[in-house]
Amino acid sequence: MSPGYNQAMMQHLFLCYKDSVLRRSIEISLSETLEGALVDVAQKLLSPFLLVLLAALFSGACSDTSTDLSKPVAALSETRPNILLIVADDLGYADLGVYGSDIKTPNIDSIAASGVLFTQFHTAPLCAPTRAMLLSGNNNHIAGMARQGEVGLLNSPVDGYEASLSDRIVPFPRLLQQAGYNTYTVGKWHLGLEDDNSPHAAGFSRAFNLLDGAGTHFDSVGFFEGGSSYREDEELTFFPEGRYSTDLYTERLIEFIDANKNDGKPFFAFAAYTSPHWPLQVPDDYLDLYAGYFDDGYDALRERRFVSLKKAGIIPADSQLPPRNAGITPWEELTVEQQRHESRKMELYAAMVDNLDDHVGRLLEYLHANGLYENTLIIFMSDNGAAAEDFFNRGEYKEYLQAHFDNAYEKMGTAASFVSYDEPWAEAGSAPFMRRKSYTREGGMVAPMLITGPGVAAKNSINDTYFTVMDLAPTFIELAGAKYPDDGSVQPMLGESITGFLAGKVDVVHDENYVTTLYHGGRAFLRQGDWKISNLEPPFDEAAFELFNVVADPGEANNLAEQEPEKLEQLIELWREERKKLGIILPQDL
Repeated sequence: MSPGYNQAMMQHLFLCYKDSVLRRSIEISLSETLEGALVDVAQKLLSPFLLVLLAALFSGACSDTSTDLSKPVAALSETRPNILLIVADDLGYADLGVYGSDIKTPNIDSIAASGVLFTQFHTAPLCAPTRAMLLSGNNNHIAGMARQGEVGLLNSPVDGYEASLSDRIVPFPRLLQQAGYNTYTVGKWHLGLEDDNSPHAAGFSRAFNLLDGAGTHFDSVGFFEGGSSYREDEELTFFPEGRYSTDLYTERLIEFIDANKNDGKPFFAFAAYTSPHWPLQVPDDYLDLYAGYFDDGYDALRERRFVSLKKAGIIPADSQLPPRNAGITPWEELTVEQQRHESRKMELYAAMVDNLDDHVGRLLEYLHANGLYENTLIIFMSDNGAAAEDFFNRGEYKEYLQAHFDNAYEKMGTAASFVSYDEPWAEAGSAPFMRRKSYTREGGMVAPMLITGPGVAAKNSINDTYFTVMDLAPTFIELAGAKYPDDGSVQPMLGESITGFLAGKVDVVHDENYVTTLYHGGRAFLRQGDWKISNLEPPFDEAAFELFNVVADPGEANNLAEQEPEKLEQLIELWREERKKLGIILPQDL
């Protein structure tokens, strides 16, 4: 009997043993070191005949009864799925082909074709709070990201305002790692710069990440003095100048997976792309890919996207487009030269999305080519609504950016420029909802979400069930056979696993009594069932809460505060209770 055969058989025995005891709800926790030691000892002590006998005895309890013991360990299947989580950065709701967009995204669309497209997946309204909620399964205040990029409140240390993952939660990658998963991440981190706030500290065994909230795509010039910061595993590192971010992150993630693909362990891979986040920069062969596509302007695109969403079945046929934002200059009032520059912005944004899709295709192709696709749960999402920032022309980074970049028309989209597509195009990308990134209106928080893979019963399906980014952590923990601490050392997760829903065992993720609450930067919302209260602009004041039935009116065009005063008061009282329970501290509390 060959050593490879012995190793494969012992790995199979171990997996079957784990499966058999888990079926009896007996919790076991064996470290990777102990697992390896047991395999080595058993190989030395047990005869080949006894190994075969034990394999036969255990096979009846093992969920994977099709395992071929004549194959080396690399070819054995794991009973638990691999998980590939792909997060686009600032991708608008209406920007994917499968959502009706004219941007070509066939690879991303294929995820929906073999699984489920969700029309009511909710995130936080900004990047870092979404990431904190994603990794913790909890509210942004409990997770430590009450205010993106700001530590403390009014110059005082305050729980919730750590601007990094707090000690009140356990990041789920750490739990997956302890459960025997290889854990990898590339791309944007945005959850702290220090060692104890690093991806490694959060449980990633391999990592290559931009630590800041954004960065230039061909170098580390960034948008502030000192440039962007990067970390590889436990050490600070540099971005290789001249490489394109999306290409590099894809390459590194494939390298991570490939290095351990034969160790018999499942993987969790987090592709946290920085595309299509500003600055709008693309490789040369993408620069003119969408030339002329958007010459009719942002107002026409907003209306066109609204119609295409209806045709794609993403929104109800009787949906109404929310009132146009009066603060945005109508397209026809721009000069010809202004229109030329504005159209170019959207061309570059579309090219970034197209490029992102090509690299998602690389990941999918790798999984197929290496026999990993069928056992990999694939999730694609955006982290919030479309982005309206334009730091080149306004804000605290304007001076640095104008000194280091040139946004002349002929340079737009190259590494020499720092272009954003700004409020008008962001509002078009957020159709059919009101507002955009940073707002607690639906336009800031409803994001694309596609899921396919093992455990997903539906195929080529569109579903409007409500769930949030907090539901992903408990889902992954359940799939991994891991356990979140319940000894009082950390706060319990607020999210709920969606595995039953994906399997077709239940019709909804959350019942009508489930409450979602968030406060960030002077904007807040609370949702229970079909009803939602939110304020539009800071500073925060409970008196500014408006009331919407977001199922009947997803565009939040009809404030029902006057028609439904009892419902409004009920939800405001619920907001007060949730604020106290979650430890949401406002500036006026100090």
